Amino acid sequence: MTVIKVLQKPKLKNPILIVGLPGIGNIGRVGVGYLIDELKAKKFAELYSEHFFPFVILEENHEVKLLKNYLHYWKAKAKGRDLIFLTGDCQSQSSEGHYHMVETVLDFAKKLGVNDVITIGGLATGEVEEKPVVYGTLSEASLEKKYGKYKIDFGVHKKVGYIVGAAGLMLGLGRERGMKGICLLGETSGFPIVTDPKAAGAVLDVLLKIIGIKVNMKELDSRVKEMESFIKRIEGLQKKAVMEIVKDSKAPAKKDELRYIG
Repeated sequence: MTVIKVLQKPKLKNPILIVGLPGIGNIGRVGVGYLIDELKAKKFAELYSEHFFPFVILEENHEVKLLKNYLHYWKAKAKGRDLIFLTGDCQSQSSEGHYHMVETVLDFAKKLGVNDVITIGGLATGEVEEKPVVYGTLSEASLEKKYGKYKIDFGVHKKVGYIVGAAGLMLGLGRERGMKGICLLGETSGFPIVTDPKAAGAVLDVLLKIIGIKVNMKELDSRVKEMESFIKRIEGLQKKAVMEIVKDSKAPAKKDELRYIG
């Protein structure tokens, strides 16, 4: 069961869905979270799922926090396109869950008029990159003409053969629904529980050009530090949960259930 709880129903004009969930370098989570804050985007829906890790977070005020993803919207000026942002606490812990969650989001987005999807993720290199390259992959080759004018390296297939998680599935399953999309991958070290503000900044720079808006990027580093402790806490709890699940099931953990590429 994956549930989208609608808090309000916005009227949107030809919206673009922009997806940034936790993953390598937390590039998507940081980048989209920063845009939500800078644009003062409004939360209009929450998603929770049985495919997320089976725990709640204990808050300092004694409340429990359910793991969720969040949908925000931003209304553009007269000639622009509205934006929908998807971000949140985690991705699915299973292959089946990835498909279920992504299909639920895409069906919901389609009803809101979404035909274009942009996803953000990371590409692990094993090294700290001073000037991270932004790689791109497309839902269909014909889109290269549209996105070719931006500083995007479309040779990512020479480095990796697949993308695990929402960053890739949103494009693949979106294409089945007639949606077009691009995945932007920031070059990052891929070190465990390391948030990469440089890679996030490089991807954001390209994304902002694509969607044709400007935001103040000066606060990115400080905002990353604010997010980092919570992100690390979530990842630490997820790892503990995986170990408990493996212990209880007496079965080895599957690699694709423990990490995200993208």
